[in-house]
Amino acid sequence: MTMKHEWRKAEKQYYLPGAKPEIIRLPSFNFITIKGEGNPNEELFAQNIKTLYSISYAIKMSLKKLEIKPLNYQDYTVYPLEGVWDLNDEAKKKFTGMINKDDLVYTLMIRQPDFVDFACFERLREATQRKKPELKLNALQFASIEDGECIQFLHKGSFNGEPASFEIMEDFAKKHGKTRASKKHREIYLSDFRKVPAEKLKTVLRFRIN
Repeated sequence: MTMKHEWRKAEKQYYLPGAKPEIIRLPSFNFITIKGEGNPNEELFAQNIKTLYSISYAIKMSLKKLEIKPLNYQDYTVYPLEGVWDLNDEAKKKFTGMINKDDLVYTLMIRQPDFVDFACFERLREATQRKKPELKLNALQFASIEDGECIQFLHKGSFNGEPASFEIMEDFAKKHGKTRASKKHREIYLSDFRKVPAEKLKTVLRFRIN
């Protein structure tokens, strides 16, 4: 019997960094993504998360029930929510160091196992849309993303404290002869920020380097 793939155990190098910043090279992974903009405290952001989880769990459960599985299929734990964050073009022109959350643009995503391809995604998106017509599943995209060489760090606590963690990461980059490629960054949410107190949150922070 094939063991269940649990990303927390099998892929620690990508999701459970240590107490200090580290350099890592990321291969290409498949993701289901949804784009948005504006303050993440607004309802649209929560709706986008719900949409992503709905399709991700639909895929997992549907594949598990199939008599004939995809090649290399293995039961798995759904991967964590991730977000790539940036500022809109107008905010970048006027950037002073302070971020207005209304100026944020983001791509939320959940990674998929390698055996989930575009055709599988499309088929199950249509099936899920019929069952849950209130969800805007047509806003979802399937993409292969390769981040390449990055610095990552485990941030503990409120999202408002992230600037201090980014300073630590940027200092680490300089010491290793690297520079941050842009202000765009990735966050991997190891805690469910809808349920966990801010002071107990754990978030992997990651940005590309040159």
